[in-house]
Amino acid sequence: MNLNIDLSAWQLALLILDYGIKIIAIGVVPEGRRPSSSTAWLLAILVLPIVGLPLFLLMGSPYINRRRHRIQQEANALIADVTASTPNHPKGRLSPEIESLIQLNRNLTGHPALIGHNKGLHASYNEAIMAMARAVDRAEKYVLVEIYIQSWDEVTDVFFQSLKRARERGVEVKLLLDQIGSYKYKGYFSLGKRLTEIGVEWHLMLPLQLHKGRFRRPDLRNHRKIVVIDGHTGFLGSMNMIKRQYKTKDRAWIDYMVELTGPVVTSLAAVFAVDWYLESEEQISLDVQPYDDAVDDDSNHLQLVPSGPGYTTEPNLRMFNSVVHHAKEKLVMCSPYFIPDESLLEAVTTACYRDVEVHLLVSKKADQFMVDHAQSSYYQALLEAGVRIFQFPEPFVLHSKFMLADPNLPNRDPLCMFGSSNMDMRSFGLNYESTMLVAKGDLINDFTRLATNYEKVCHELTLEEWNERGLLRRYVDNVMRLTSALQ
Repeated sequence: MNLNIDLSAWQLALLILDYGIKIIAIGVVPEGRRPSSSTAWLLAILVLPIVGLPLFLLMGSPYINRRRHRIQQEANALIADVTASTPNHPKGRLSPEIESLIQLNRNLTGHPALIGHNKGLHASYNEAIMAMARAVDRAEKYVLVEIYIQSWDEVTDVFFQSLKRARERGVEVKLLLDQIGSYKYKGYFSLGKRLTEIGVEWHLMLPLQLHKGRFRRPDLRNHRKIVVIDGHTGFLGSMNMIKRQYKTKDRAWIDYMVELTGPVVTSLAAVFAVDWYLESEEQISLDVQPYDDAVDDDSNHLQLVPSGPGYTTEPNLRMFNSVVHHAKEKLVMCSPYFIPDESLLEAVTTACYRDVEVHLLVSKKADQFMVDHAQSSYYQALLEAGVRIFQFPEPFVLHSKFMLADPNLPNRDPLCMFGSSNMDMRSFGLNYESTMLVAKGDLINDFTRLATNYEKVCHELTLEEWNERGLLRRYVDNVMRLTSALQ
């Protein structure tokens, strides 16, 4: 046997395989993907094929399986059909621009704007948990809980005990938690047993079920935070059901939950019902409030905008961009993770060039290394455009998420958005999120006050200060920015 000939044959085969993979990747990777994401994946595959190709095969597809996609599309059509006779928004004057935004959201999700009564923006972490527990204690028919991370610990015990009391009264309790989001926290492996013991029906969201032959992209998450009581009271916000120092004793999370009553709670219940069916294949029938557009002092015009892999049109990203473009004098953005795609970055910097005063509220140090550096990589462009960046001090993690356009300004039409969605590419395309648009009402004032209170304790980062960062920091930021585009 001629060893040299054998080696040359192997080398030729490997060369053909290498070029074959790269040629196929160039034609396959860009399909249905943003240019920045395509470039990042192609760079990973072309430069490091041994690492890049397996990663792409494992995590490169943003799509859910056909069953989940079909159910979501059927649910969207059903919601649109059931609400067909409901007007786009309740009685009251709205500007043509806001009416257009509401129409956009409805076309993408099926949900109209409805009346919601503001019963409190709970910005104290433990008090928010207590408020949810008190509402559960008033439940007579059912309680629905859909929260990304859940842990039965010394702080959340008051909430889970309220679920136990509800079951003892004969109230139906259904609970959803994200498997990957919750499994790494203390008590996860006994949580299901404890819930079953107190009579709670529960399911994991987006579980990895390789043993059943079901495969999906392992980093898809259901990131929603929703609680519904009897169809008339609901909670929506940024909080997980876990103590606020849940990752490390050295960091404490800053969050909120909004308590609502009124017809808009029907939208929250509808989102839960779809997600429950996705995980259990059980259709649930819920008593919900009939449509009512009577306006009181605490009435808000609210529109729920669910989003996620089941929505191919990225409704939350389109709404974020629309609200940024709506701002005429002031824009306030609060997010723990601000990693915009090209469209949002352009919208924000363009707002600055239109002389809109833009405030960005973020943590001084994010809770994740890669996210912290990826986010920082955008600061140069933002600061140069004129964005004022306010950094919430350590040891706190500013986990609240909301956006305000023209708050408390005369002769303007203010808008607000709040909910579970961060302002990053993951939240726009990979996570299941729930975001509420406030088209009119006192919740806008509540979030304006919250933003002001946050800014009072923040440090404002200046361009001069940022330019003093070292070369190593710049390098790491840029590398992490590249990895953030691998979607």
